[in-house]
Amino acid sequence: MTTSVTSSKARHRPPESRRSFARRALTLLSVAALLVQNAPAQAQGKLPVIRDAEIEQLMRDYTRPILKVANLAQQNIQVVLINDRSFNAFVADGRRIFVNTGALVDSKAPNEIIGVLAHETGHIAGGHLSRMREQLAKAQTQMIIAMLLGAAAMGAAIASKSDSAGGIGAAALSAPQAAIQRSLLSYQRAHEEQADRAAVKFLAATGQSPKGMYETFKRLADQLLFMSKYVDPYMQSHPMPSERVEALGVLAKSSPYWDQKDPPELQLRHDLARAKLAGFMEGADTVQRRYPAGDASLPARYARAISAYRFGDLRTAIAQIDALIQAQPGNPYFHEVKGQALLEGGRANEAITPLRQAVKLSNNAPLIEILLAQAMVGSGNAAYAEEAVTMLSAAVIREPDSPEAYSYLARAYGKKGDLAQADLASAQASLARGDIKTARELAARARIRFPLGSPGWVKSEDIVGIKLPETTFQRR
Repeated sequence: MTTSVTSSKARHRPPESRRSFARRALTLLSVAALLVQNAPAQAQGKLPVIRDAEIEQLMRDYTRPILKVANLAQQNIQVVLINDRSFNAFVADGRRIFVNTGALVDSKAPNEIIGVLAHETGHIAGGHLSRMREQLAKAQTQMIIAMLLGAAAMGAAIASKSDSAGGIGAAALSAPQAAIQRSLLSYQRAHEEQADRAAVKFLAATGQSPKGMYETFKRLADQLLFMSKYVDPYMQSHPMPSERVEALGVLAKSSPYWDQKDPPELQLRHDLARAKLAGFMEGADTVQRRYPAGDASLPARYARAISAYRFGDLRTAIAQIDALIQAQPGNPYFHEVKGQALLEGGRANEAITPLRQAVKLSNNAPLIEILLAQAMVGSGNAAYAEEAVTMLSAAVIREPDSPEAYSYLARAYGKKGDLAQADLASAQASLARGDIKTARELAARARIRFPLGSPGWVKSEDIVGIKLPETTFQRR
């Protein structure tokens, strides 16, 4: 599912200009969607990903029943949060569902974002990505053939000295390519319709309402209504908004769970996650407008407390967070925020106690363990080094792509005086960041510190053996 909003300048263009602008915008959007869905892992790694234990756990709870009925429970599919305010969600492989922060912030109820996740699960369950890659490969071959035939036609026209040689050649080149593009987009539109149907099926199988999904897509369709008046429906990757919403509405309203409501406790968790995003990502003035002082709800207090520690007085912020803990002493994420506020406020030693509690209450969430280890390392107390090493060694098994975890592990080993392990952890941190050159250099240094053939030596040897990416040099 991809959305776009017309810019203010586009709204005031004359009809013909607006029509061409909209056509170009959605055509580019369709191409972008194809590229994103088939992007290599290296490119996806550059996305502005947000990591948060609370929101990630919420997303796991949202997707778990959906993945189970879709027979994908064993696939270890993760929801990845992207720092982007626009409403968007997509799949780029069979292992991850990417969701923009804007989608979560704009969804008023859990059911709305659950419907979006169900739709994206439909793409994975339907094997749409692999089938689209096959179509792209087929289209590439067809495009090459079309270009060769077009060039041959142009050459024949020129050889005959026809006055219309240019027009004949251009038509011979462009017509097949346009037909191939239309075929590809038609294929993708079919996938979107199939994903809609699959989502309604998954929601029904889990006893959840498709109303949130329908209302979300209807809202997005209304936003696109003006633009769609000037768009060729065959040049879009998604069905025309009105047609899609109409078809989805008929299907969704036939569900026996149409009027099913989200449990109040799930609604509260959803509102807390949205408040947390606002507190961390928006300015103090925006947070105050969204969550005014007169709003005594727990989510509002959560957002204001986070904003206070980011922009205001730490002492006042801690008092607000303590009030949240008093209201929900078993909420691990309130303890986590307190520890993070103290840590970022330069009080690492004081941050250890609330972070220990957060780790305990969250059943050892690795992201919180990493934060606790950071506080231990930053406290300056060498007595914490061994505990930090043990905790981080366990955390990196579950978070192998976290450069921060490896960096703190290196510092913890350094405090213990274990330089070989410190160098190896530093090498792994560089590798997680994509800096292969530095990783190899650090691993080479670690290798000579380890006994020959030891596990540390083998790991270092593996990193040293990683090849640097080839660089293409342009001759001048």
